[in-house]
Amino acid sequence: MQIGAIPDSTAGAMDQTTEPDSAPATSRMRIAAFAVHIFTALGAGVALLAMLEAVREHWANMFGWLGAALIIDAIDGPLARKLDVVRLQPNWSGDVLDLVVDFVTYVFVPAYAITASGLLLPVAAPLLGIGIMVSGALYFADRRMKASDNHFRGFPALWNAAAFYLFLLHLPPILSTLGIAILIALTFAPFHVLHPIRVVRLRWLTLWLMAIGAVLAIYTLICDFNVSAPIVVALCAIAAYVIGSDAVIRQIKSFRA
Repeated sequence: MQIGAIPDSTAGAMDQTTEPDSAPATSRMRIAAFAVHIFTALGAGVALLAMLEAVREHWANMFGWLGAALIIDAIDGPLARKLDVVRLQPNWSGDVLDLVVDFVTYVFVPAYAITASGLLLPVAAPLLGIGIMVSGALYFADRRMKASDNHFRGFPALWNAAAFYLFLLHLPPILSTLGIAILIALTFAPFHVLHPIRVVRLRWLTLWLMAIGAVLAIYTLICDFNVSAPIVVALCAIAAYVIGSDAVIRQIKSFRA
């Protein structure tokens, strides 16, 4: 999820005119660069497949497609930098394209799943679905969403992950409803959530936990969420680390000071 400040098209145009080309652009290089944009946009197509599975209530399959979209999102950024896409294809904004695809995969499809799953109180589900969509849209447009140390500000609209844990825990509807409402409120709360890739502090630990979490999540989907308590506990512990580790570290530092 490569969320950042929404690009200023004027500033981008100035950069393109003032920065010298590092190498002559060939047709093959431009085609390869545009292929990266196509690869990023493919995430929107994958989101459609996830939505079709959600409409059929094939929830594990839906999360499988959302996982595929997550892989695309993780790969396209390094590819874009390696192939110098910004310079070679300046008429297409990779940042804007990434935001569009991310909103569909991180917010829209999960919002539908959360609303239509039957896991929330029926009277509250549509209202919370609207709350997810509105708060997610505002969060993606917020230029302050990323702190200087690459932590996200507030809950970073990871509704695909929230939906996964909703299905995993399968709590009573009143508790699930309360949990979703709290996450909506936390979207703009003054706390930091680590970016699993870009935050430098304890990066080795974060990457190992993300790898373990990915394996456990895949196994959970294969089992259609019928997994043992230790796996549920491990997945919840990883989520707690992602959401709360920065707050704990800051609190410890304040005590030492």
